[in-house]
Amino acid sequence: MSAETSAAAPGQFTRRRLQFRAWRGTRPFWAGLFVMLGGFLILYFPYAHLQLGHLSMTVGTPGGSSSLIIGGLLIALGLILWFQQHIRVFGGVAAILLALVSIPLSNIGGFIVGFLCALTGGAMAIAWAPGAPPRPQPTDGAAGQGGSPAAAPLPEQYGYGLDDPNDLSGTNPANGANGRHSAG
Repeated sequence: MSAETSAAAPGQFTRRRLQFRAWRGTRPFWAGLFVMLGGFLILYFPYAHLQLGHLSMTVGTPGGSSSLIIGGLLIALGLILWFQQHIRVFGGVAAILLALVSIPLSNIGGFIVGFLCALTGGAMAIAWAPGAPPRPQPTDGAAGQGGSPAAAPLPEQYGYGLDDPNDLSGTNPANGANGRHSAG
């Protein structure tokens, strides 16, 4: 391979990976994933049939129906967070409330793990904010030429000088306070 050889065009896998990465960056992806994982764990444990040798263990409880409803709603909320990101605050609050309700109603919230996943995902959904679009870079040639940045305006430029009657800081000798603050 020589220096004149151009780089190969990205393959199908690389292109799809970059498309998925761009899609993921425009929505609360990890929040939705955590909410769906929490919903799955809350839904799974009441209906799991564990085999220990010839002994079959079931964790079926009267809370099975509430686990089905709560887990299904959490999975639906996770999908909503992925595809309808503009209602992320509602989805996050609903996920947190469903996670809290799952503690007494469905096997201690999926044995605490499902509760923690749904709670974390709901908090992440509330905290997520869409990124600002990138600002265009200046093209006037000023970029890259050393120099000092623009200086911040001085207080005199705002009209707050020593003889300003609107200066209520208490440090101006013109208002008679001479640095003393009066409480009454």
